[in-house]
This record gives sequence, C-alpha cells and structure tokens, in this order.
Amino acid sequence: MTILDPPTSATTARPAWRLRHGAGFRVVAAAFATVMAFATVPTPLYAIYQQVDGFSPAAITAVFAAFAVGVMTSLYLAGHLSDTLGRRPMILFSVLVEVVSAIVFLQSTSLVVLLLARLLCGLGVGTLTATATAHLSELRLAARPEEGPGSAATVAGVVNIGGLATGALVGGLLAETTARPLHTPYLVFLVLLVAAALAVALTPETVVRAEERPAYRPQRVAVPAASRSTFAAAGAAAFAAFSVFGLFTSLAPTFLVTVFHQRDHLVAGAVVFGVFGAATLSQVVAARWPLARQLAVGGAATAIGLAAVVVGALTPSAPVFVVGGVIAGSGVGLVFKASVALAGSLAPAESRGEVLAAVFLVAYAGITLPVLAVGVALLAVPAEPVLVVFAVLVAGAVLVTTARLRHTQA
Repeated sequence: MTILDPPTSATTARPAWRLRHGAGFRVVAAAFATVMAFATVPTPLYAIYQQVDGFSPAAITAVFAAFAVGVMTSLYLAGHLSDTLGRRPMILFSVLVEVVSAIVFLQSTSLVVLLLARLLCGLGVGTLTATATAHLSELRLAARPEEGPGSAATVAGVVNIGGLATGALVGGLLAETTARPLHTPYLVFLVLLVAAALAVALTPETVVRAEERPAYRPQRVAVPAASRSTFAAAGAAAFAAFSVFGLFTSLAPTFLVTVFHQRDHLVAGAVVFGVFGAATLSQVVAARWPLARQLAVGGAATAIGLAAVVVGALTPSAPVFVVGGVIAGSGVGLVFKASVALAGSLAPAESRGEVLAAVFLVAYAGITLPVLAVGVALLAVPAEPVLVVFAVLVAGAVLVTTARLRHTQA
C-alpha cells in the first residue's frame, strides 16, 4: 500500500466526475460529521423510549452497550483495513451501514430493534473514525501541502466531537417540536446519510492498493519500540478522557430527570451538546498550542469540571452541574486532540490508519467499560454516590495519564 504524495496526486489521471482533493476534503469532513451526529441522536430520546415501552435503566444501559460493542468490534476487526483496501470504499461502507441502522430504527420502538439499530450504528462509527481521520490528513496534504498535518488534525477533531454534539441537540430539538419524536429524527438523518454516501463516492482516493493484497488479520499496532511508551500513554489519556463523554451520553439525561426533575428533551440534548460543543471549541482555540500545554490545561479543566459536576449533583444545582460538564468537556477535547496527534505521529504513513484505529479502540473502551460499570452500580446504589465515585476515579485517571504523557515529551 502506498500513500499518494502531493506531486503524484496532482498528476495522476482523474476521472471528470471525481472531485478534486480540496472538495473531497470538505465532503469527507461533512460525511464524518453526519455519521457522528447520527450516533448521538438517540441520547435525548432514551427517556421517551422509557415512557413508551417501559424500558428499565438496565435496558437503556444494554442499548448503550450495544453501540459500544459495535464500535469496539469494528475498530478491532476493520478499523485498519483502509490501509490496504483504500480510504474511500471503507468510508462509503461505514456510511451505508449507518443508512441501514437508520432504517432499522424506523421499524419499531421495541428493545430488540433498538439494540440492533445501535449495534449497527456502532459498527459504522468504528469503521469510520480512524479511516476518515487518516483520509482527511491525506486529502489536505495533497490539496495544500504547505499547511502541514496540524490543520487536518484540527478539522478531524472538530467534526468528530462536533458531530457528536450536534446530534444530541438535533435529536432533542426534533423530539420537542415534532409529532413523532421516535421517528422524525431517524428519517431526517436517513436522508442526510444517503446524500453523504452519494457524495463520498465522488471523492478521490489517497491510497494505492498493492497488487497482491495481504492476508486479512485483526487489528494490531505496529509502533516502533522506542515510541511504545508514548503510544501507551496516549491511549491511556484517551481512555480516561472519553470516560467523561460516556457519562454524559448515557447517564446524564437520566440524571437530569431523576435528580433535577427536568423532563424537557431539548434540555437533555442541549446539555450533551454543551459538553461536546465545549470539547470542539477548545480544540479550535488551542489549535496552535504546544501539545504539552494542551495536556496540562486539558487535564486540569477535566478535573475541575468533574468536581463541579459532583457539587451540582449533591447540592443539587442544575446550573452548576451543567457548567461543570461544559468545563470538563473543554478539557476532554484538549486531552483527546493531543493524544490523537501524538499517536498519529508515531507511525509511518502506510500504517497510519492502523495506529489511529488502535487509539480510537482504546478511547471507545473508555466511553464503554466505566459507564457499563456505573450502569450496573445504579441498579443497587443511589445515583449520587455512584456519580461521586465515578468522578473521583476519572479525574484522577485524567490527571495521572496527562502527566505521564507530558513526561514522555520532556
């Protein structure tokens, strides 16, 4: 497998219907954002599912687990395949899986259907994240080689987390303003995803496939021995940071209802939007910061924000809870951006997708495993003490892992 360099890309024959690299960059970014937004559309809708079908908190936890299992499975089995099969076909496959997921969502509100739809959604997201991140970097390099990799990395981070933020807000807005809150959001995104698939089919490829395709193997990480400690630190930091996102995508909407008695679905979506939106904005603001500064500020903001979340929950004060989430989200954005940038710099171009897939696999384990443990604990323990323990553990993990990652850069 070969990554096309800018001169080769510029001179390679291009079909008249194929987009140029600059336009392809914008299309992939838009498709990436659409898929990530679709992933969080159900977040503010879980309370409605509980009302309509009587789902228990354990059922909602199972639905969240189905999504997480899908993400981690596809990252492990297919997240690296774009290095050999090409970026465009894997992105197109991911978007089409999301199209199927949207169709399944529209069939019924039963638990079995919801579990299947979320599993499919996770499979598409897992295949997409590393592939789209690598493709954006290569498209920007081909279109604007003078910019370097930093610009594309910032865009990838913004559309990834910004899409997650937007989906929750759109889901909450449609739930409050339409007559069919468990139907309309999925129909809207079905249209958007089909449009994204058609546009992705026109984007240029940045990988030249080898004449002899290597035998398939699951995900593995080929990081130079001298860089393994840095990769491990980056993965640990991403795991800890994404645990905060797990809290707000799976448990915060339920917490708003049970503790703050807030049943407005738009509010639930807006809270998730605030957390992810802060993560997106912090990446833009800190685009030119040194990585060490991003890690220091990100770790501190995450810990401070989680402390405020705990205070807001125990007081109880919804404004303090939400502000704490926003502060924590801004910190998570910085920690994740720095972790991905460092991990992506450790491997040569021909294995970039593989290394990024490994980082996202570790990150989504962080958004999955701690939250599943919290969901189980909530079956027997009140929400407040569970939240306190969760926040303390995550804050400590973020501070330790960011300090370790900064030490590897010293």
